[in-house]
Amino acid sequence: MPDKPPGLTYSSSGVDIDAGNRLVDLIKPMVRATARAGADAEIGGFGGLFDLKAAGFTDPVLVAATDGVGTKVKIAIETGLHGGIGIDLVAMSVNDLVVQGAEPLFFLDYFACGKLDPEATAAIVAGIAEGCRESGCALIGGETAEMPGLYKDGDYDLAGFAVGAAERGTLLPKDIAEGDALIGLASSGVHSNGFSLVRKVVEKSGLTFGDSAPFSPVMTLGGALLTPTRLYVKSCLRAIRETGAVKGLAHITGGGFTDNIPRVLPKHLGVKIALSEVPVLPVFKWLSAEGNIAELEMLRTFNCGIGMIAIVGRDKLVEVMRVLTEAGESAVHIGEVVKANADERVVYDGHLDLAL
Repeated sequence: MPDKPPGLTYSSSGVDIDAGNRLVDLIKPMVRATARAGADAEIGGFGGLFDLKAAGFTDPVLVAATDGVGTKVKIAIETGLHGGIGIDLVAMSVNDLVVQGAEPLFFLDYFACGKLDPEATAAIVAGIAEGCRESGCALIGGETAEMPGLYKDGDYDLAGFAVGAAERGTLLPKDIAEGDALIGLASSGVHSNGFSLVRKVVEKSGLTFGDSAPFSPVMTLGGALLTPTRLYVKSCLRAIRETGAVKGLAHITGGGFTDNIPRVLPKHLGVKIALSEVPVLPVFKWLSAEGNIAELEMLRTFNCGIGMIAIVGRDKLVEVMRVLTEAGESAVHIGEVVKANADERVVYDGHLDLAL
């Protein structure tokens, strides 16, 4: 009687449980380093815990946000530069929390791939942990999914989920009025939006991600484009708490100025932005020139050099800018709140400096 062939196993189908366990061992110290009041940041259980009372809240309102990093992961995969993508993941959610006046409390991540590489994945989680530490939130859990047949070997995607809190009655936006001033906080680069267009421009240019970046010759093009999203949490929370004068914040993500600023405005109000005051970063000048991208398309796709906008009373402008600058931000007065002009909630004055 012929011998039966060996029975199938989960490993033979392409899923390596041992690799998953190795990853957990690698990331445990990183996760522990994000512990804060309210969470011990231990992983391995079926759910993460957070104690709002231990965190010092009396009558909190919870605020939640979730996001990914889009096709920026394609550049990380092609270059093998994975560390910063974890910071991006955290930033995209916690920056949305602080816009509502909320303090980020905890974060969870979801990582999906075709074949798990524990070391490469640990580099991503190291970035997530760094982003959490810089934002004051605990990494209390996550999920790793190895899915051969759905993802090719080497491909992956990731998503994040953050929860924050604010005391009842302190949420933003509030009391925004005509004449209020707009403060722009400088971005670190493209952040995590518009990368489908970025990749098209790179393709059109004929450059590879390993070539020198035309706008930053000391870096490779891939490395420069992977500059992590700036985290605005601590500086904005400081301005909110120390001045009591921040009326609203707008995180400039996909949709640029055009679509994001109106999200925090009353229906009858809009804004007027002095484009000559926007500190356009070299990467945006290169993208505009190389891709022949029109100015209005730039403004609706990219942050163009401003990653967060604060809305304050004009009489508090100097004070809030001082606090933001002391907290490490490069802040510039870029416009004001005006009456809404029909469907045009964002009106542009002048032009961006896009000259190379």
